[in-house]
Amino acid sequence: MTRFIFITGGVVSSLGKGLSAAALGALLQARGFTVRLRKLDPYLNVDPGTMSPYQHGEVYVTDDGAETDLDLGHYERFTGVPSKRGDNVTTGRIYSTVIARERHGDYLGATVQVIPHVTDAIKEFVLADTGDADFVLCEIGGTVGDIESLPFLEAIRQLGNELGRERSLFVHLTLLPWIPSAGELKTKPTQHSVKELLGVGIQPDILLCRCDREIPPESRRKIALFCNLRPERVIPALDVDTIYQVPIAYHGQGFDTEVCRHFGLPSDPPDLGRWHHIVERVRAPEGEVSIAVVGKYTSLLDSYKSLAEALVHGGIANNARVNLNWIDSQVFESEDAVHYLEDVHGILVPGGFGERGAQGKIQAACFARERQVPYFGICFGMQMAVIEAARNLAGIEKAGSTEFGPCEEPVVGLMTEWLRGNEVVRRSAGSDLGGTMRLGAYECMLQPGSQVRDIYGADRISERHRHRYEVNINYKDRLEQVGLRFSGLSPDGVLPEIVELPEHPWYIGVQFHPELKSKPFDPHPLFTSFIKAAIEQSRLV
Repeated sequence: MTRFIFITGGVVSSLGKGLSAAALGALLQARGFTVRLRKLDPYLNVDPGTMSPYQHGEVYVTDDGAETDLDLGHYERFTGVPSKRGDNVTTGRIYSTVIARERHGDYLGATVQVIPHVTDAIKEFVLADTGDADFVLCEIGGTVGDIESLPFLEAIRQLGNELGRERSLFVHLTLLPWIPSAGELKTKPTQHSVKELLGVGIQPDILLCRCDREIPPESRRKIALFCNLRPERVIPALDVDTIYQVPIAYHGQGFDTEVCRHFGLPSDPPDLGRWHHIVERVRAPEGEVSIAVVGKYTSLLDSYKSLAEALVHGGIANNARVNLNWIDSQVFESEDAVHYLEDVHGILVPGGFGERGAQGKIQAACFARERQVPYFGICFGMQMAVIEAARNLAGIEKAGSTEFGPCEEPVVGLMTEWLRGNEVVRRSAGSDLGGTMRLGAYECMLQPGSQVRDIYGADRISERHRHRYEVNINYKDRLEQVGLRFSGLSPDGVLPEIVELPEHPWYIGVQFHPELKSKPFDPHPLFTSFIKAAIEQSRLV
């Protein structure tokens, strides 16, 4: 019997609903239960694929090619359960489904309304493809009181009635602000948020209260009285020094115990050994390294959420603290790269779209190659490394990418046709932007004797992609003659997936996004190897 836990948020946004859902999922797993996690987003976009990173942060890509909310990255990193296309839905996708059904005549001439047609579509999504999971955790995006969230709140209210208390539970995350001038935590915002939730017919079963200090017993009791709860179901969600402490902290406050009690399940202590090990590695590493991340969206670090966490995971694997220097690639277009990069132990150039900042990324790749500094190019970062090698090693001075417009030497160009399994996928320059990239998991064949073959310990790998442009295979021979090895190719040999410089200590570019598959308890081998190379570099400087 699958049980459903609905997680809502109030007072302000960005309180950490996704992290709370992920941490609760990890705790339930540690008790021996199986979990699935999903996200309901109230915005009208069909998916976040066309949204600016400054608006939405990172777009997280699943194996089956869905462009989803970054919270799904938290879900996977904390539970190890691969997310699917059906684990993230938006208002736009719900309304698209409803309108398509209306046009098809599925409603038999009925007047199409929010209730029941839209709410029924939301409930279908929540209940679909749960398999034999013991728990499905559903996070509702936005803040209670937002007009966009109302259909989702109405849908989960209906589900609460239909499933019954033995199969449903409502968790509400709120904020307890500290007012310095008054010298106290204020409970009123939480009271009003719960009142707002009650106004749409939902009584929260558990309150998570975000705060930066302990909640006094009298405040906890006051919240419980106003919100119709027992005091032990008012759970403090205190700030912690690493997100991987959250499952441990929640268990210490009794969060998972109260969830089990609600469902009448055994509440034997969970095995949190691996989380204690991870936190110990994060808090007390044996060494440290400095990594420069040369990107386009460094003013909003949520744009690189999975990347930052994957670097931390590489540090955990090597028992080292990874200090990140976020550098806007545009600074290299007016200043010398040496000033920013001479003291770092590794350089990573992540993905991105468009010409802005591209020359700066090329300069960063050049600096790493010439100075023998470990270099990791991901997606766009690989493409810029190939262009740099074409210009400065192969003498192809006009090497460029057609992403920036027509060029004489399209070392990187728009791929219009490729194979996905037995299926031929086609696109054109005029295709819609949304959902027309090479998305999701693709296999890659690693060349014998290559560095990446040694790192992975396998001949064939599968990694997730999100890009429109590809390195042009027609330049492979000319580039390999000057030392750039194409060490990973698509199974048909048409799409370059990995390049490396064999004569360099560690210089690898990958067309895919390995950060999307890294977890604290299972660090990605490329990030583990990159941080190891950075540690060796730190001993040389």
